[in-house]
Amino acid sequence: MEITTAIASFAALSQDTRLKAFKLLVSQEPKGLPAGEIARQLSVPHNTMSAHLSVLARAGWVVSKRQSRQIIYRASLSHMEAVVQFLLQDCCAGHPELCASLMDSLGGCEIVKPNNQDSF
Repeated sequence: MEITTAIASFAALSQDTRLKAFKLLVSQEPKGLPAGEIARQLSVPHNTMSAHLSVLARAGWVVSKRQSRQIIYRASLSHMEAVVQFLLQDCCAGHPELCASLMDSLGGCEIVKPNNQDSF
């Protein structure tokens, strides 16, 4: 990942509603949520939520798919993984034991990898 891409990704999440929306979508994997439901759960007007979801989509944090009259949004777990790898690529100067507590903190996550984790 290029540093400019990482900066754009961080900028997209550096707003309260967008960060909450992304965290909500992560919690709803792999099903995702309709845009209207995201707006309802976050108490945000639909048109405002649409603008926030567009920012997240342009930055790579969410993917969407039209289902009938709704647009279903999902967190892009592959993008999240790429950003985390970007942050950790030079971690600990060759001493991985220094990152052990970080790796342990991820231990509570259930790892399920479908064939294509960002597709519907």
